[in-house]
Amino acid sequence: MIRLLIADDEDLLRSALAALLALEDDLTVVAEASTSTDAVRLAREHRPDIAVLDLEMPPTDGLRAAEEIRAAEPHTLVVMVTRHARPAVLRRALSAGVRGFVPKTTPAARLAEIIRDIAAGRRYVDPDIAASALTEDDCPLSDRELEVLRAARTGASVAEIATQVHLAPGTVRNYLSAAMSKLGASTRHAAAHHAWQQGWI
Repeated sequence: MIRLLIADDEDLLRSALAALLALEDDLTVVAEASTSTDAVRLAREHRPDIAVLDLEMPPTDGLRAAEEIRAAEPHTLVVMVTRHARPAVLRRALSAGVRGFVPKTTPAARLAEIIRDIAAGRRYVDPDIAASALTEDDCPLSDRELEVLRAARTGASVAEIATQVHLAPGTVRNYLSAAMSKLGASTRHAAAHHAWQQGWI
């Protein structure tokens, strides 16, 4: 029996997926989570064979949860499910030890097959995501610009970002302004969201 943790902040989708996967004879859902924090906590508590994580889950995201789960429970394998499958996100997911990367449009029966393959030691990356990874644009932002955007993504003020990245507030404003300009974003939050969607932060 393959023991599963399902984590998605959309209750209806999570419940439906859990119910459909539970219909499979060799799969059992041992826990459900609606946040990345709960996903990590429940993975430690239940030690599932496979954690099926939504990429876009508050308060951090599925990638951060995957890293923490893999660090705490190395035997737990991770399948990432996403609506927005950016190539850079794929690379980050693979480096975090994620074994499967599938779009949310994947039918439950197909996901069950992928889960079995991963439980057997194989890896699965959606072919369309893999193909787009070959044509991805390079990130136009500097390391410092990425650093301040990563901090800005939490909704932190300029002063809070400055404290976090050990820079003067004026310097943080300059980096944020440069990043917004390069990305054509009207606010630092929009710039941070765009950079996150691309998988740069």
